[in-house]
Amino acid sequence: MTDKTPHRGGAPVGYVAELGAVEAGAVLYLRLWCTGPDAQRQVWNDFATALGPQGGRQALKSFEMLCDLCVRHGRRPLMRHNVTCKCLGADESCFANFVGYASEGEHEDALMIATTIVRPDMAGALVGAAQEFGFALRRMALKAESFPPPHSNTTPKSKTTLH
Repeated sequence: MTDKTPHRGGAPVGYVAELGAVEAGAVLYLRLWCTGPDAQRQVWNDFATALGPQGGRQALKSFEMLCDLCVRHGRRPLMRHNVTCKCLGADESCFANFVGYASEGEHEDALMIATTIVRPDMAGALVGAAQEFGFALRRMALKAESFPPPHSNTTPKSKTTLH
């Protein structure tokens, strides 16, 4: 690969809106976490609001471990799109499916994907963190389904994709 070759991990492969709640949450929180301290506070606030202080702390702990393992033991940096981007990048899709499989108890599939994200000797730890984080996202999604947002009669905004 030359310096002028675009990184394939950032190539758009779909739209975040096409994902399930757990997978979309995984992508959104990955994007937010990597944006910086203000966005990381938003992640904590979301977890604490949806899961309570204790559940929020546990979700944050598993998510921090997941991100830390990806950074410290990753095969390469995960490419991400901007928080507001509607596109889904290839690496983001991989991450979303990985968390989804882990949260469904599909250990073998999650482990296989984990070996593409981190060194093989760290894949088991990555699956464990993803499973805990995915369970938290499932609880958040179930709570959100129980209390749908009020209907809005506003005109939808433009569907322009932002990178």
